[in-house]
Amino acid sequence: MVNFMPDNNYEKTVDIIFGRWKSQILYTGVKLGIFDCIALHVKSAYDVANALGLDNKLAYRLLRALSTMGFLKEENDRRGFSITSQGELLRKDHPQTLRDVILLEEGPEHYAIWKYLPTMIKDGKQNSFVREFGCKIFEYRDRNPDYAEVFNKAMSSYSSAQTGWVLEALDNYDFSNIHHMCDIGGGTGHLLGNLLVKYPHMKGTVLELESVINKKELLLAPMLNVSERCFYIAGDMFCSNNNSQLPSVDAYIMKMILHDWNDEECVVILSNIYDSSPSHARLFIAEHLVPNPNIPHFSKLFDIHMMCVASGKERTLDEYSSLLEQSGWKYIQTHHPKQQNGLIQVIEGSKL
Repeated sequence: MVNFMPDNNYEKTVDIIFGRWKSQILYTGVKLGIFDCIALHVKSAYDVANALGLDNKLAYRLLRALSTMGFLKEENDRRGFSITSQGELLRKDHPQTLRDVILLEEGPEHYAIWKYLPTMIKDGKQNSFVREFGCKIFEYRDRNPDYAEVFNKAMSSYSSAQTGWVLEALDNYDFSNIHHMCDIGGGTGHLLGNLLVKYPHMKGTVLELESVINKKELLLAPMLNVSERCFYIAGDMFCSNNNSQLPSVDAYIMKMILHDWNDEECVVILSNIYDSSPSHARLFIAEHLVPNPNIPHFSKLFDIHMMCVASGKERTLDEYSSLLEQSGWKYIQTHHPKQQNGLIQVIEGSKL
């Protein structure tokens, strides 16, 4: 019998194999309200269990697991648990909260769709969300208010970091000739609103589905004090030029939109923007860019997620340039955030 001593590769592989244990433990901690309960003071497992209506012994084991993952700290005398800086990111009121991201990505809907991944890759037909629920993700969202609430909050949480990367990528861009920008699929206006704050000479329009902009209390323009320069219009980016709801403006921006759709659908979207835009228009596409081979990157993992939830994918710069060319646009340049961990790049296109 050969004695086996686990090496670093073995340990890394085991850690990945059991990775879902960690994310499900974290999901449970968030779902039960652990991080908001412990937020300000050291609390014993008994106090946490009593406050949240949990079983005392099982609650302790969950807190201990969250502690070993770095989200809580267990006191040496086992008298209680405190929250760490990492755990703070799971609080409801943290400005960069990831609470709703974990509730979405490890929640029952998104958990269920991963079981179709081997089958999809075998038969060449992606979108396991449809296989599980019989409709596309956005249709499911509009039919299920509870899921819609989690989904929309998670998108807002994503937007906080993504907006920062986009603003940084475009920090040195000359916006002096851009007086009106349209954010296509801009949600509640997080990105456009922050652009208007930074560039007070501009006004902007958010084009979104009516179901999104009807929720006036969630729109961010009033919160950012740019309501007089930020307008919300209901529209569909898939509408052709004959029935176009796209305004004719100086520039258009889309953040994490095209990756939801396959190449044919992207060409339709980009062509509709092209047909509705003036001759001097600029187009900004903010997405994860897949880097060269052998370079590890989040986009290559996110691409598998897109395989499960939609018809789209993460793309290389060449692939985005091809989409621009097919729809009439000319690729100009790519803008990168200064932070090395900035996951979003901005591709610029022009009609000229």
